[in-house]
Amino acid sequence: MKRSRSLVLSLVAALAATLGAAWVALPAYAAGATASFVKTAEWGSGWEGKYTVTNGGSSTINGWSLAFDLPSGTTLGSYWDALLSSSGQRHTFTNRSWNGTIAPGASVSFGFLASGPGSPSGCQLNGASCGGGTPPTTPPPTTPPPTTPPPTTPPPTDPPTGGLPKHLLTGYWHNFDNPAVELRLRDVPAEYDLVAVAFAEATATPGALTFGVDSGLAASLGGYTDADFTADVRTLHSRGKRVILSVGGETGRVSVNNAASAAAFADTAAALIARYGFDGIDIDLENGLNPTYMAQALRALRAKIGPGLIIAMAPQTIDMQNPAGGYFKLALDIKDILTVVNTQYYNSGAMLGCDQNAAYGQGTVNFIVALACIQLEAGLRPDQVGLGLPAGAGAAGGGIVAPSVVNAALDCLARGTNCGSFRPPRTYPGIRGAMTWSVNWDVSNGNGFANTVGPHLDTLP
Repeated sequence: MKRSRSLVLSLVAALAATLGAAWVALPAYAAGATASFVKTAEWGSGWEGKYTVTNGGSSTINGWSLAFDLPSGTTLGSYWDALLSSSGQRHTFTNRSWNGTIAPGASVSFGFLASGPGSPSGCQLNGASCGGGTPPTTPPPTTPPPTTPPPTTPPPTDPPTGGLPKHLLTGYWHNFDNPAVELRLRDVPAEYDLVAVAFAEATATPGALTFGVDSGLAASLGGYTDADFTADVRTLHSRGKRVILSVGGETGRVSVNNAASAAAFADTAAALIARYGFDGIDIDLENGLNPTYMAQALRALRAKIGPGLIIAMAPQTIDMQNPAGGYFKLALDIKDILTVVNTQYYNSGAMLGCDQNAAYGQGTVNFIVALACIQLEAGLRPDQVGLGLPAGAGAAGGGIVAPSVVNAALDCLARGTNCGSFRPPRTYPGIRGAMTWSVNWDVSNGNGFANTVGPHLDTLP
């Protein structure tokens, strides 16, 4: 994100390797474990499914494995929150490193996409029926299980959405004065579902945040106070919109590098959320971050605010090339509470995509799709991945595209249509949406981004 009119970042060398997942021995059966299945979406030729594993017993489950059959003619696509091995139409999902431990009464979920008719059958959890009971001592029967789901406890709700739609348009609002048009918060166009206020600032205390209406902005608007801003947050809420506070930006220097600064971050962010009515926080630290302590800070903040807290991130392209990198590691470490990652697909030069075969030039459908594919194939759920692009002239130094290119990239990822020469290995109908830097630049350029991309998001599966 930029405060100045333009900035061209130098070309960077892309990191090539992605992390592999280590397989572990099958865990012992834990009494009281059940699993339930639901189709969360269908679109004619395919569907999205979710299994919820619930520990109804009195002891902790340390690792799980769930297997099921799919009917002939039905194939698996992408999946998330689990590892997969398959033999014919029998598919076995095992836990990832972060969701293998299930305390008594707790649940975890994983999801997947499938093409073709039918639903899973023959479900087994850690060697026993997904409805609970004791593990079989003989091979499981070949007859399909009853069609009535057998869980004894209801599945938990989906990860918190903060009242957001399935596909959303995010825009950054300037709390400063630059060549873009100045706007009161209440004047953000209605097409935006999520507004990120840029930016919270650092204080003399490491990790601590402060925020207030910028004096230069207030002067340009002929007077705009903190009270006016707070009232505008409520106005956007009345329209069904959500407002989050973005931390950092190009010149931001918020540093969270130890337990004390993590606590300061959580405490001050919670105070600002309470004071102004923000719905969440956005991490846009373009000068590096410590994933361990930032994760600690965000979990502490969520504990203070509650499960409705929206947590967004806006990394640069280089930050999301490899799961071992700080930003990517943070996203994976807080995946259970993370709302969306809107990577900035601009100001970056050429970068490698998930095929690791070519350096794709910014400002193209290939660039956007091939780089988004890295996140989608390396651990993030489709609903956690958004496409960040500039809103037109003045908004960035490179990577500016017509809004129609953003729509084409969304189509390619969601449906497999309107792709360039690069095609992802599968489709991701749950792709979350798009983000733009910024609302102010979009209004300056005639609202082309919001008016083009916003309605298109409503057409996605």
